[in-house]
Amino acid sequence: MIEQVRPANFSAWLQAVGQSHPMDAPLVLDVREPHELSLANIGQGDGQGFRVIAIPMGAVPARLMELDPDQPIACLCHHGMRSMQVARFLASNGFGEVVNIDGGIDAWSMDKDPSVARY
Repeated sequence: MIEQVRPANFSAWLQAVGQSHPMDAPLVLDVREPHELSLANIGQGDGQGFRVIAIPMGAVPARLMELDPDQPIACLCHHGMRSMQVARFLASNGFGEVVNIDGGIDAWSMDKDPSVARY
């Protein structure tokens, strides 16, 4: 079962994984398409305790070697459906700490950061 993290609770998740993985900055894996990234994004996580990498959902299997299975990963898409599929895929391929950002970037805008555009 993949854990769901609402954007409003994302900081608490970061804090929790930071305690269990002090050397690995958590990663937000944005699986949206490039045109979606141009409409809205959460930045690079600089100074927020995480990094962001964008790999479109369809490219994740071919680019799996770019990800560290020991690093905590939170998957993000528009509403949380594609990211859930990617989170399941990662978990089935040996990634240990994977969560889905419930509601995606749309919920991120509503619950956490209204400066992020909605589309």
